[in-house]
Amino acid sequence: MRVTLQYFDDCPNWRETEAQLDTLRSEGFGLTVDRQLIDSPEAAEEHGFRGSPTVLVDGVDPFANPDAPVGLACRVYVTETGYAGTPSLDQLRTVLKQAG
Repeated sequence: MRVTLQYFDDCPNWRETEAQLDTLRSEGFGLTVDRQLIDSPEAAEEHGFRGSPTVLVDGVDPFANPDAPVGLACRVYVTETGYAGTPSLDQLRTVLKQAG
């Protein structure tokens, strides 16, 4: 399964998401993880980037909110414990199981 981690450097949350994906890979999920730096408003527009971090699973954003603005911003996720800058490990595990 191919996972793309879209991010921009000014948002620190993508590093936590990358660590979570490493954890899931060590748990036996067959992941190929690519990073995709989104470094300009034009690139954000081109890729439909709705904030950092964005996790694409086989090219699909399982956490997509079509009302979220496109642009260079830190993304906010609704998790089991409230708002966070990254999906929870359990949320990632669930979407990967559904995709796999």
